Amino acid sequence: MNWRTYGQRLLVALLAGSFLSLTPTACSPAAQEPVELKVICAGSLMAPFTEVEKAYEAQNPRVDVLTEGHGSVQVIRYVTELESGADVIAVADHSLIPAMMYNVHMPDSSRGYADWYIQFATNTLGLAYTSDSRYADEITVDNWYEILSRPDVRLGVPDPRFDACGYRALMACWLAGLLYDDGDLFHAVLGDFEYPISPQVQDRQCTILVPEIIRPQKVSVRGSSVVLLGILESGDIDYAFEYRSVAQQRGLQFLEFPPEINLGSDDFRSLGYDLRVKIDYQRFASLIPDFVCQEILYGVTIPANSPHPEEALDYLKFLLGPEGRRIFAEHHHPFVPFVVDRPEHLPDDLGYLLGSGQ
Repeated sequence: MNWRTYGQRLLVALLAGSFLSLTPTACSPAAQEPVELKVICAGSLMAPFTEVEKAYEAQNPRVDVLTEGHGSVQVIRYVTELESGADVIAVADHSLIPAMMYNVHMPDSSRGYADWYIQFATNTLGLAYTSDSRYADEITVDNWYEILSRPDVRLGVPDPRFDACGYRALMACWLAGLLYDDGDLFHAVLGDFEYPISPQVQDRQCTILVPEIIRPQKVSVRGSSVVLLGILESGDIDYAFEYRSVAQQRGLQFLEFPPEINLGSDDFRSLGYDLRVKIDYQRFASLIPDFVCQEILYGVTIPANSPHPEEALDYLKFLLGPEGRRIFAEHHHPFVPFVVDRPEHLPDDLGYLLGSGQ
């Protein structure tokens, strides 16, 4: 064999080896792009949702979950009016989703921002406080409204225009007046407002009208229930209307209202009134300003304009699955058997929830 022939064969062998070494790489699938999954939830869900975020990301390193919390009304407005690009939303009042999303159409579309949701969790309402709160050693389930009525007691109330805990606080105060047979209780606890918040009673119905501007003279009003926690812990207020799960997560003392007014069940119906809170103006384009008193049930959905619907579905299955259930239990936030609204619109990947009894 001459050197020319040997060189030609060597070149062929080298090229063949290079081709073989490159072939697996050329045939392997391209690396998947990272995804930022935006989850917007009610403030009372932030603690468990933050842990769900960590656990989900550990199993799905390609996905960066971005969780943020707001009052429930604000959560939906971020989707319908601010076009925030949310992939999953969860609110403390499930009825807000059909009221504020089903019939509010996306731009240049006849489709609403959502057409299904899942009820998945509950809570109870009461008062959070600390050992340093005024009269902390005196307050009981029988005298809490008398304690809050004292002029030196500072009470925090979530803003009913933005937060479900806020309009539920108004409902609880009015129902308490019935339960304790005290017609002045609502005003005594909440005090005066420059523009009055006024219950309107007719027959067996009550509508609490909330004006466009709230300027309280006695209570401290903040945009969401979780914002009140900081000023409660700092001692700037003595008590705050809160959910049980939130108080337990923060290690606060908690006085749970009686079943007839804590909205953890439908026992409030035994008092015999239909009750609602009405926002007495149309401030936001998507806001249906009429909140009906009902049992506390949280709702979750994937907005129709989710930028990452496949990843959102996967996240939601994780949230509602065994790992999400474990995390919620650790954060004192009870799940309920899942109920699907408009099951005909539920994504196929969530069809297993129907009739699951979970």
